[in-house]
Amino acid sequence: MNSSSSFRSVLRSLTALAAALFCSVVFAQAAAPVILIVGDSISAGYGLRPGAGWTTLLQQRLEAEHYPHRVVNASSSGDTSAGGRARLAALLAQHRPAITIVELGGNDGLRGGSLEALRSNLDAMVATAQKAGSRVLLVGMRLPPNYGPAYVQRFDATFADVAKARKIVLVPFMFDGFADNNALFQPDRVHPTAAAQPKLLDNVWRELRPLLGTPGKTK
Repeated sequence: MNSSSSFRSVLRSLTALAAALFCSVVFAQAAAPVILIVGDSISAGYGLRPGAGWTTLLQQRLEAEHYPHRVVNASSSGDTSAGGRARLAALLAQHRPAITIVELGGNDGLRGGSLEALRSNLDAMVATAQKAGSRVLLVGMRLPPNYGPAYVQRFDATFADVAKARKIVLVPFMFDGFADNNALFQPDRVHPTAAAQPKLLDNVWRELRPLLGTPGKTK
C-alpha cells in the first residue's frame, strides 16, 4: 500500500470513529431524563456572567452526585406567568421533560397584576406539564411589604394554593435564608448576585432531590 492509500485509510478510520463518538454523545443526551426550567430573570441569570447561575450549578450537582438528568433552562428575563403559559406546550413537546420546574410569578406581583390571573396561569402550566407526563416543582416568591399586606399575603398564598390543589412539590420562597441580606443582591435589590446562586440552588435542591430517584437511575 502506498503512502497515499495509507493516509486515506487512516482518514476514513478517524472519520468513522468521530462519527461514532458523535452519535454516542447525541444518543446519551437524548436518553438522559430532562429537567426543564421555565422561569424569569432569576433563573435566566440576569446580571451574571454566563454559567454562574443556579441552573448551571444544578447541572454540576446532578453530575457530581451521579444523576443522569440533563438541565434545559428555558427561562427568559422579564417573563410572566402568562408568557410561561404561552410557551410551555411547545417546550414540553420539544424536550419531553421528566421534571418541570416552574419559577414564574415574581414579575406578575411586581407589576401589581391580577392574582386571579396568576393563579389561573400557574395552575394551567402545572396541569399541562402533568398531562404531558412530567412531574412538577413550583417555586414560590414573595413581595416586599410596600405592596400592602392584603396583596402580599394573597400573592404568597397563591403558590401554596396551586401546589396543594395539584398535589405537587413547592419551594415556598426562592430567596429563603438570605432575602434580608443586601450584600447578596445586585444594586436593583431584585436579582441575586453570583454569591447567592448556591443558596438558590440549595433551596430548590431540598425539594427537587426526592423527585430524582436513585442516582444512576430514572424515576
